[in-house]
Amino acid sequence: MDYRSFCKSFIALFVICTLVLSVAACTTNPATGEQQFTGLMSASQEKALGAEAHQDIIKEYGGVYNHPGLQAYVNQIGQRIAKNTERGDVTYRFTLLDSPVVNAFALPGGYIYVTRGILSIANTEDELAAVLAHEIGHITARHQSERYSTGVLTSLGASVAAAVIGSPGVSQALSVGTNLYMSSYSRDQESQADQLGIRYLSRTGYDPKAMSLFLAQLDRYDSLKKAGGKNGAASFFSTHPVTSDRVAATKSLAAGYPAVSTSAQSHTTYLAKIRGMTFGDSLSQGFVRDGQFFHPDLNMSFSIPSGFETLNKPDQVIAKGADGSILIMDMARSQTSGDPSSFIVREWLKGKSVLSQPEPIQVNGMSGATLAVKGTVNNTPSDLRLVAIQWSGRDYVRFQIVLPNGVSSKSVEGLKRTTYSLRRMSAQEKRTVKPVRVEIVTASQGDSVQSLSRQMVVEGNKAEWFLAINGLSTQDKIYPGVQYKVIR
Repeated sequence: MDYRSFCKSFIALFVICTLVLSVAACTTNPATGEQQFTGLMSASQEKALGAEAHQDIIKEYGGVYNHPGLQAYVNQIGQRIAKNTERGDVTYRFTLLDSPVVNAFALPGGYIYVTRGILSIANTEDELAAVLAHEIGHITARHQSERYSTGVLTSLGASVAAAVIGSPGVSQALSVGTNLYMSSYSRDQESQADQLGIRYLSRTGYDPKAMSLFLAQLDRYDSLKKAGGKNGAASFFSTHPVTSDRVAATKSLAAGYPAVSTSAQSHTTYLAKIRGMTFGDSLSQGFVRDGQFFHPDLNMSFSIPSGFETLNKPDQVIAKGADGSILIMDMARSQTSGDPSSFIVREWLKGKSVLSQPEPIQVNGMSGATLAVKGTVNNTPSDLRLVAIQWSGRDYVRFQIVLPNGVSSKSVEGLKRTTYSLRRMSAQEKRTVKPVRVEIVTASQGDSVQSLSRQMVVEGNKAEWFLAINGLSTQDKIYPGVQYKVIR
């Protein structure tokens, strides 16, 4: 036996055992009443971790939504609920993010976020309160700290095994736990956050049934998106899975609390608050309209291939075809004053040797260059096309195109047209082409789903979208005098 190896392994095991024993005395959580292992993240560490990630979250989700009234409204509801929790030691911060992605989540230390995508499909103040109460439940239950503490010990155990067998990567083991708070919750943790959320709704005077109503609404919306082949970015559906069992469980839990009848007033109040709110992509991030991407702030427009699903992120636009072809557009600044061909080779490819050379092109009066190379994307052999177009001075618009083997000629032509469609917006377009918004209409006698949905400016089936955003089924009727949401 190698005595030094044995000592190294024994010391590592001793460290873990000491650490486990020092934190094994689990604490009782005041919200859940359960024994809980959170010893590796204190309340002060929770606060520091949330504060550290706050600006990154805002940047990732396109910034804070520029609507002081709605920001104050979300915060007002959240603070009312927070006063009725078991954790008075937490300072809660509620942020409305400028993102169409339907999402809500919490960071350690009381940082809670909802997107305007969530607000667009909620239909009452009680439903928005249910979303916030659920996220508050994750914080009072200390689910992030629990996962972090367990994850660090798991990582330490892995590093001992690595030390014993001589595997590489031991130094990276401790970093595994740091991303746990942004991953999916367990089924038990989701159920517990639902339970706590319903408790807090009741304590605050909101309808406890709003939790199950909003989950059912989420399920309808998710079904519509999936039917259209759209998955989008990481959303509420990936981190908080909605199932029929979960909807039924929250409905059953709510039945155990005193009934609250606020739906009519809650509906009217809520719709008045979100009237005029941006729906989908925003002016500052650019948006797609009738197959064209417009970015008025950058004075830019280009076409999107027909049938492609589009994901508009703060730093890039991604379009994906059903056959696996992909287009990625972003911008980059050159460090030198060279031409587009030099930019591709020296800066974009970092001087990496390739078999071919860039080909100069002209795109609507702008100099550019394109380069075709062979590669592998997602383990699939593909043709890759890089296009760099000099937009202004040293600023370049870049298109990256991925064409898997066997891709249709229709996709190839559509993507080629996209790269050559880049242009500057006209003054008329900048004045008239705007993102769509949530508007509120009052139904008149004789109105129907079809008559109201004709006002919708959306891609896809207008009637289905109208039903989805208003929380209606095909069997529901339209009642005169009742307010409904439309997108236009």
